[in-house]
Amino acid sequence: MTDSLGSAHLYAILDLGYIALNEAERVAAELLQGGADLIQLRGKKQMPAQLSRVAEKLHGLTNPAGVPLIINDHAEIARDLPVEGLHLGQDDLALAEARALVRREDCWIGKSTHSLAQAVAAAEEGADYIGFGPLFATPTKPSYQPIGLDDIRRAHELVRIPIFCIGGIKLDNLPQVLAAGAKRVVIVSGLLQSADIAAATRAAKELLDQN
Repeated sequence: MTDSLGSAHLYAILDLGYIALNEAERVAAELLQGGADLIQLRGKKQMPAQLSRVAEKLHGLTNPAGVPLIINDHAEIARDLPVEGLHLGQDDLALAEARALVRREDCWIGKSTHSLAQAVAAAEEGADYIGFGPLFATPTKPSYQPIGLDDIRRAHELVRIPIFCIGGIKLDNLPQVLAAGAKRVVIVSGLLQSADIAAATRAAKELLDQN
């Protein structure tokens, strides 16, 4: 999967705030069926032991499909399981600390950024990719002020690592996001709350592939 980060365009987050623990494998299978390039497991309210068990089951699905699995926040899970990545927020561990804890050169580390300055800083810090947003208001991050679309092109000029635009992106506004210069996106509720998750994922992937 060494080239899969650079070629990834659709990053799906399996957020346990939307999906019950016992539904995680079914939803992951639908995201894979729809063609998601990356899947992140995010569980803000679950204990690490719970997340680790779910991550192990999900990796049994994603790995044979050749799709990287990324863990949100918990460096110890990325250390203990052969997942492909770890994602950090602005208030989480510094990248150097996370790399020292994970101790795996084959584990990508991404970072959330909410401004051009943070995007540049994360790249300089050594992130393998960044999330850039939230572009629109989103229930996933209700306390974050949307940054809009105006800085997307400039971010791609300043930062050479993969940039995944995030925050309130859905099928109906995805063309607008792409027109503003996005090349890669993260979609959360726009996929997880769809009546047909696989079909919604497939439709988003088709729009991205046409871009």
